[in-house]
Amino acid sequence: MSELANQLRQELDRYSPGGKLPSSRALMERFRVSPVTVSRALAQLAAEGLVVTRPGAGAFRAGPRRTTAPSAGDTSWQEVALSADGAADLVPRSVDASGVTVSLAAPPPGVIEFNGGYLHPSLQPERAMSAALARAGRRPGAWGRPPLEGLPELREWFARTIGGTVTAAEVLVAAGGQAALTTALRALAPPGAPVLVESPTYPGMLAIARSAGLRPVPVPVDRDGVKPHLLSDAFRATGARVFVCQPLFQNPTGAVLAPARRGEVLRIAREAGAFVVEDDFVRRLAHEDAGPLPRPLAADDPDGVVVHVGSLTKATSPSFRVSALAARGPALERLRAIQVVDAFFVPRPLQEAALELVGSPAWPRHLRSIAAELRTRRDTMTAALALRLPELELPHVPSGGYHLWVRLPGSGGEAAFTAAALRAGVALAPGRPYFSAEPPAPHVRLSFAAVAGTEEIEEGARRLRQACDEALMESVRQHSRDL
Repeated sequence: MSELANQLRQELDRYSPGGKLPSSRALMERFRVSPVTVSRALAQLAAEGLVVTRPGAGAFRAGPRRTTAPSAGDTSWQEVALSADGAADLVPRSVDASGVTVSLAAPPPGVIEFNGGYLHPSLQPERAMSAALARAGRRPGAWGRPPLEGLPELREWFARTIGGTVTAAEVLVAAGGQAALTTALRALAPPGAPVLVESPTYPGMLAIARSAGLRPVPVPVDRDGVKPHLLSDAFRATGARVFVCQPLFQNPTGAVLAPARRGEVLRIAREAGAFVVEDDFVRRLAHEDAGPLPRPLAADDPDGVVVHVGSLTKATSPSFRVSALAARGPALERLRAIQVVDAFFVPRPLQEAALELVGSPAWPRHLRSIAAELRTRRDTMTAALALRLPELELPHVPSGGYHLWVRLPGSGGEAAFTAAALRAGVALAPGRPYFSAEPPAPHVRLSFAAVAGTEEIEEGARRLRQACDEALMESVRQHSRDL
């Protein structure tokens, strides 16, 4: 379709404004394409303002477009309006999305995507998703208004995957994990309040908290997850009523909350009268060698301490934004009310497609396939780093997720290394945005899921060797200038 549109676009100069283009039949015969392809190509040109289609008459070249120079205007007044919170004790609600856009923006052509946060298209179940969406669109009532809480069958499926005594009545269907986290923080913490977060943690969650006027307070993690004694100290010192964590394959460290700490975290939060927001974002991206996974914290919580977020997006596609938000007690009703006010509901065709997908034989096959592929890619990246960049420290090799968390040598140089890597043709995620306070050391996050395959991983490591040497030389030159 795009090839036909490009060809027609190049030939438009043959026609004067208002001149008629060849008929659809003539285009079909000339280019040997279907009526649908012709129709879509003309629709694309019409959307660009290059042609005008008239039912029954055909397509015509559009007249010259009038261009009006935009008014410069004066938006300086917005600086006052956006920074006036109305109360001195509130945290300014500045919105810094840079830590999120690093993993969302596509790198320039030829740049290896070690900063990606989603599966490469070759790993996505595109055929299964397309088939599921097609079947969903034919279901009776598929384009009608869904229940505000979500389709009962989908809520039941999410409840089963959480496990324990969680029921479908305690699950809301949300539009992806980011939206669910936003709803949870808005529901559980008033503006200006502290919210405890793992350190380091997912930059998107920090952005949510700060944009809502909350104060993220870091609680350090190690390879066994958050440190309970520091969590207890933080609750006591701040009076916080919310702790956000990723107990399984934490982003960015890949840590799994140790069995001995799971009960401790719940006990500490319960004694503090606080909620634990569990972001279970990559449960479906366990590697082939992961072994049995621990249950979600929500499965072991009868008292409504845990608010659970689980999503299908990471295991499918960035555009397959369907997630679960589970809670108990009055918190559930508040979550529901905020979600309805914000977005009404998740589009029914997408919910129906999710049901079709997870109920199809292709779903378990897809999960087995990516479990094997992610393990291979992880092993390839760890081996390539050990061979080419032995000075980088990899404190933990995770058995799930899609990235490695690497400590750089020395006490600085993160920005220089990231910039040098990009010049060498590799996009990285710098570590600084993952910390809500001062970082203890320079880090970078390296994704192995967003690249085309193992050959690209090995080439990326070769380029990183070049970037590391360049950054080191620049550091030596800077030191010499300082002397």
